[in-house]
Amino acid sequence: MPSVSDPSSPRQQPVLSIDGLRTHFFLDEGVVRAVDGVSLVVPRGRTVGVVGESGCGKSVLAWSILRLVMSPGRIVEGRITLHLPKEGDTPPRDVVLTDLPPSGPEMRSIRGNRIAMVFQEPMTALSPVHTVGSQVAEAVVLHRGLRGAAARARAVQSMAMAGIPDPDRRFDQYPHEMSGGLRQRVVIAMALACDPLLLVADEPTTAVDVTIQAQILDLLRHLQSQLGMSLLLITHDLGVVAELCDYVAVMYAGRIVEQAPVAAIFDAPQHPYTRALLRSMPGAEADRRGRLRVIQGSVPDPLTRIAGCPFHPRCPHAQEGMCDVGPPPALMQVTVGHHSACPLRPPEGQDG
Repeated sequence: MPSVSDPSSPRQQPVLSIDGLRTHFFLDEGVVRAVDGVSLVVPRGRTVGVVGESGCGKSVLAWSILRLVMSPGRIVEGRITLHLPKEGDTPPRDVVLTDLPPSGPEMRSIRGNRIAMVFQEPMTALSPVHTVGSQVAEAVVLHRGLRGAAARARAVQSMAMAGIPDPDRRFDQYPHEMSGGLRQRVVIAMALACDPLLLVADEPTTAVDVTIQAQILDLLRHLQSQLGMSLLLITHDLGVVAELCDYVAVMYAGRIVEQAPVAAIFDAPQHPYTRALLRSMPGAEADRRGRLRVIQGSVPDPLTRIAGCPFHPRCPHAQEGMCDVGPPPALMQVTVGHHSACPLRPPEGQDG
């Protein structure tokens, strides 16, 4: 399994390992292979970005980690392992999340506690009929056993960490009394309330403007540094990846097609899809009167099974008889820590 971690460094020991994960949805029209053989490592104390177009399986991957996939979807194959560190007299241990019942007591003790999630739309993540403080406090009541004033104090502390001004007063407000940026900070406060080992952030800046987006990214960077937690960032925005991530996994049609340290992705992308994503980013020096470059074609119908590389119908370098036959190509090492699922190398001097 390709790894983004360096086993020689204690800080780089994994907090989460995913091996051969397949999450499928069984519909009347056919099978949607939303996640179709993903292997990934999240090192301790680092940020891994999962990037790709809408519909490539990023959010389903996040839901799979927390065992939140609902029928008609289910994990059909693969293994997700949470690596718990030594705590006091308790030795380190591995918990195979895919072996646990999704609604069982052990999985519920992990979800929102050891692994927390920031959802992409705060208005759907928050209850409109409960105060924001009571929703932040719910996690510490459930997982830490705090009650009354102690639970409120911990929730206020978490809200302050998330950058919410005057958190003691905001505790008693309802979501509709807050701006979109503050609501997103409340969702982050909920996730931080129990000091998680891993924070899964699913498009945390999608519903806010660019100014608030920059503030949220600065907040996540500061919190990760302060708390030493790992972060799995789900996004379609390569600008966010460049700003926040240590490692990147590029996802397309349910599979990881390239993964590497962030600098390698931007300096020497190997897969045609990665190069196309980078090429389509608007730059500061771009001609404002010109057209943005786009990736030709569209993400394949999720019910359609494409022979060979799933990107080949959109790839300008696809070779007949090589890219359009057989099973999807596996990840291959390009350099140490850099893997690509394309057997072709970029033409010299071209970005795809």
